[in-house]
This record gives sequence, structure tokens and C-alpha cells, in this order.
Amino acid sequence: MELNIAVVHEAIAAAVPERDCLVWRARRHSWAEVTERTRRLANVLIDAGLGVRREHGLAPWESGQDHLALYLTNGNEYLEGMLGAYKARVAPFNVNYRYVAEELRYLFDDARPRAMIFHARYVPILEEVLAAVEHRPELLLQVADETGNELLLGARDYDEALAASSPQPPPVEPQPDDLYLVYTGGTTGMPKGVLWRQADFLVGALGVCRKDGTDYERLDELVERARTTNLRSCPAPPLMHGAAHWNAISTWMGGGTVVIQSDPGRLDARDILATIERERVTSLNIVGDAFARPLLEELRHHHYDLSSLRHVVSGGAVLSGAVKRELESRIAGLQIVDIVGGSESGRQAMATGADRQSFAPSSGAAVLSNDRTRRLAAGDDEIGWLAQTGRLPRGYLNDQAKTEATFPVIESVRYVVAGDRARIAEDGSIILLGRESVTINTGGEKVFAEEVEHALKQHPALYDALVVGRPSDQWGHEVVAIVRVRDGIEVDDTELIVEASRHIARYKLPKAIIRVEAIGRSPSGKPDYQWARSVALAGQPQPGRSTP
Repeated sequence: MELNIAVVHEAIAAAVPERDCLVWRARRHSWAEVTERTRRLANVLIDAGLGVRREHGLAPWESGQDHLALYLTNGNEYLEGMLGAYKARVAPFNVNYRYVAEELRYLFDDARPRAMIFHARYVPILEEVLAAVEHRPELLLQVADETGNELLLGARDYDEALAASSPQPPPVEPQPDDLYLVYTGGTTGMPKGVLWRQADFLVGALGVCRKDGTDYERLDELVERARTTNLRSCPAPPLMHGAAHWNAISTWMGGGTVVIQSDPGRLDARDILATIERERVTSLNIVGDAFARPLLEELRHHHYDLSSLRHVVSGGAVLSGAVKRELESRIAGLQIVDIVGGSESGRQAMATGADRQSFAPSSGAAVLSNDRTRRLAAGDDEIGWLAQTGRLPRGYLNDQAKTEATFPVIESVRYVVAGDRARIAEDGSIILLGRESVTINTGGEKVFAEEVEHALKQHPALYDALVVGRPSDQWGHEVVAIVRVRDGIEVDDTELIVEASRHIARYKLPKAIIRVEAIGRSPSGKPDYQWARSVALAGQPQPGRSTP
């Protein structure tokens, strides 16, 4: 059968109404309470005239639904906003709260939201942005926060709007064809809105299916499985990034509890670990070393009862072998799940344990030849493109050219090729090399930045690293490492190079190492290569920006 997020959530809520559904600070909402609150929100949207505009005859890059912008930090309102919109057959989308006015104008002009839910702290920038956009949202719902900012002109208070709305089921029936819309981070260009059918998103991206990989035939199969779960998951990154809200939605589709740390505005290792301890969290979602290393640093100095924690799930950035090994040694019985995937592809491959070089592919994962004309076989030495087939997004919102380029049809099979380079090993596993956009051409050889970063991070003194290329008279471009050394540790550049040389060929080793006090990363932990290139070109340390 084909699934819909809102329909599944309602069915599970009917089966386990008193179970914790969402926990944040002093707020502990049961499944029944979240159901009522999201029904109220759905009715607010419907009463404002939002819903489906066109259901048939749409091109892959077109949306027939109204859109809801979520301009929020982590909290119950974020996930309520997503679920309430789905119940109204409205497509919510993520807004990066670090964007400046120009970036927000681009995003809103592209997505054209008819409604927005936003925190009060963003009132000053919204006053500027909404005066300049082509289409101002008709419904503005403002969430109170510690700033105490007064209501934006024309806005309604979020909680007051819900209180005045009907708690009855909305008068629409969500469908499997309803959209899941997520905007990419824009690390390789302007942000792009990825359009998924919800039925395809749930299976292809979140893996909501039977253990043998087949689709559920009846909704009650999924509900019965949800009755027995004890899953309590903490998505530590900002919910505005796919990795975090995918984790939250996946938890709900399994009947579990989503737990949000007390201070979602920054990466506070103490807060995250204390939340795991207090709420008996069983699964933690992080983004690579940028999240794992601060957690380990805190664990080196303070004790937490983490006996409930069974899984750490990471994706979106490198989780190095040394970090994995230390996590496993410090948390008894922990299983680390390292996921390869993206907004356009869903989950493509997975690795468990400390070996990052080899990933077990999903059923639809493939490696295409360099010219993208054929699918490579196991053991082929060619460096190709990581691809995915099966349940895929429809395309990019408002962009026919990028849709057709990213979703090629090869030998009558539709693939998605998001830009990662890879090889396929003799045993069929995938060796991930990294993004083509950060590949360095040096001395006639291609060097993948993530491969060098991983090799450098095997040295225990290294806290974090990014690798980029810069112009060189001798090499065309040379490999440069921007590194942060652990506090209180002394290590010279030669020691770092020697460690890296144990894992990668000599031509891949950095020609220069630049030390900084903080590595530039996005709030989700993804690398800021633009910042790293500016540091490499300057040849001296620059202040790290956007560190999580």
C-alpha cells in the first residue's frame, strides 16, 4: 500500500494515545496531544484557504499544493508545523535561520509560501524581507520566544491561533501523492527545493517498510509494529536540515518518542548528554565528527549514565574511524550507524562499526560510469558516480534543467546522481570518495577532499580538519589542510603528515597545513568549504564561522 505521513501518525496515535510523542524542556506531549494540536493547526491553514491547487497534469518540477515556510529553531512547533501542514494537504518546507536577507528573499521568491510559522526573534529581518518579496505570505503565525518581540504586522500568535481552532479532524483526506518538500543547503549553488511524493519519501528516504524490504500491505501492520517499540530518539542537529527532521519523522513512523535537547540554538555537548541521561534516549542523531568530537570531549571529563543509548546515527558529514572507536569504547553496547545519502537520494548505503571506507549499499544504490552511460559492476576499478534508483523524488521545484540533469534515464532506468564520487568493490560494497565539487586536481591527479580529511583525523591529536585546493605554479592546484588541534595537545605538522601517509597515497598528502582555533561549519555540522578556501588563499588562520 502507499503511505502518507499524516495518515500513519493518526493511526499510531489511535493505538498508543498516552505514549510520549514529543518531549522538549518542560513540555511533554502525548501522541493524543500532538494529534489534537496538529489537527488544530491544519484547520487554521484550511480556514485561511490553503490546500491543494492542482493534483493532475503536473510536470516533475511543479507543485500543485500551497507551501508553508518553517522559519524556526528546534522545538515542538517545528514538528507540529510539518505534521499539521500535511494534515491540511499543504507542503511545509525548511528555512535556514542563518540566512541573511538576500538569501531569504531568494528562497521565498522561489518557494512562494502562502503561510509562514516563525519565531519572534526573526521579526526584525522579516520586516525587511517581506517588504521586498514578490509574494508576501497571507498567513503569518508567530511563535513567542525569549526575545519578547511584538507581533509582526499582520501576524497571529501561534498558540492563540491553535487555541481558537477546531480540534476535529480536518475536512480533507491526505494522499500518498501529497508532497514532501525540502530545500538543500545550497553548498554547491543556490538552495534547491526537492519534491518527493510522500509515499516515495517514506520508503525511499526513511526506509518505512517491512524488515525484508517489501512494502506494507496494510496500515495495521505498521501500527502493530509501532505498539511494541521503546524507541526514544534525539535529533541533535537543527530540524531545518533534512538529517534531523528525517530522524524525527522516522521515529514517529515507528511509534517512538522524539526528544529535543533544552538548548537547540547551539551545539552544547553537556545539554545533549544530560538530555540522553534524563530522558533515557535510545538513539542519537548527529552529523559526523563536528558533533561527535564535542560529545567525546565532554565524556572525557564528566560521567553520564548513557546505558539507555543503543544507537548513534550519523549522516551528512565524515564520521572518522578514530571517533567511532572512542564512542564505542566509552558507551557500552553502542552501535554506530553511518549513513550515506542526501535530500535527492534518500538512504543509499550504510556502515556499522569503525570501518568507514566501505558501505553496504541499499537495494537501489549503484555506481555509474564516469560518463554516466552505464552501471558499473562489482570490482570495476573505474571511479564513478554514486547513484540511486527505485523510489526517487519527482524533481527540483521550478527547475526543469536541473531536474533533467540530476535525474538521468540510463538504459530505461531513472537514476538520481547528486554529485558524490565512488567506486564499487569486488564484494559489491561502496567506497565513497567524496563530492565532485570539492575534488582537487593536483599534478594531473584527482584528490578527494573527504578522503584526505579522514586520513588526517586518524591522528588522536586532531580535533577537526577541512581540506581544499589552492592555485600552485608547480601543481596547478595543491592540497591544503585547515586543522584544529585538540586543546592542550602539541603536535607538529610532520606527525600529522606521517599519520595521513599510512592511509593515502603520497600525492594526496597536504602541501601545507594551516592551524585555526575553529573550523567553519554550518549549524548542522556540514563543512564550509568556501570559508576553508578563503583561509587557504590567505595562507594564514582566519576566524571560523558558522561553527555548530
